[in-house]
Amino acid sequence: MPCHNQQLNNVNSGQEHPMKQVRFANSSSSSSSSVAAVVSNSEAADVSIQSVNQDVLGPQLKLLPLNDQIRELQTIIRDKTTSRGDFVFCADRLIRLVVEEGLNQLPYSECTVTTPTGYKYEGVKFERGNCGVSIMRSGEAMEQGLRDCCRSIRIGKILIQSDEETQKAKVYYAKFPPDVYRRKVLLMYPILSTGNTVIEAVRVLIEHGVQPRHIILLSLFSTPHGAKSIIQEFPDITILTTEVHPVAPTHFGQRYFGTD
Repeated sequence: MPCHNQQLNNVNSGQEHPMKQVRFANSSSSSSSSVAAVVSNSEAADVSIQSVNQDVLGPQLKLLPLNDQIRELQTIIRDKTTSRGDFVFCADRLIRLVVEEGLNQLPYSECTVTTPTGYKYEGVKFERGNCGVSIMRSGEAMEQGLRDCCRSIRIGKILIQSDEETQKAKVYYAKFPPDVYRRKVLLMYPILSTGNTVIEAVRVLIEHGVQPRHIILLSLFSTPHGAKSIIQEFPDITILTTEVHPVAPTHFGQRYFGTD
């Protein structure tokens, strides 16, 4: 399915589905503004922010390159004094950046087009067979960002709720394109806290024939525990996020939809 506003990347002919690897943010231990973070101590009063250890989480976890624009958007979203209008505006901007990088992970093929001047241009085109799946309700906030890039992409939905005491996730509703098992799936869920909801969603997709290696999880914020839990359960899945931090903005859904 054609997608717009994409950065083009070189074909890796040695892979079944050529994939562009997202650059990792600067993980220098001397930088206090590193996008990736882990908790060195479980006590919230004594949290030490460090770079995510790729030996632990593996290459399946991909971070958007950190820059001042992304850092500002993260800051505004986390600020409790941010108005809802500013919150939604900045969230939509950050979502769009994540979606753009997520689309870069999809397979493509080389093609040749003719320009208006008659010149032959060697380019690429994205292969057909992609779809989005949003985990309701907060995942629906990311749907428009995906449609802005792929206007005719099909989007499925999963409704999962977690018990507040046991944190056990239960599926209440799931609706996908009938041929989802043949598609690459962009799974949308902005906040990864425990990872339980996403794990249950991936299980549902697997039950419908989707292979974990064809699932790209798009999120805005993740905790180290959430990312680790998902990767340990599904080593072939790809997680794309802007930040791994011990404290995730779990108020995201309420603020975005005005139910806080």
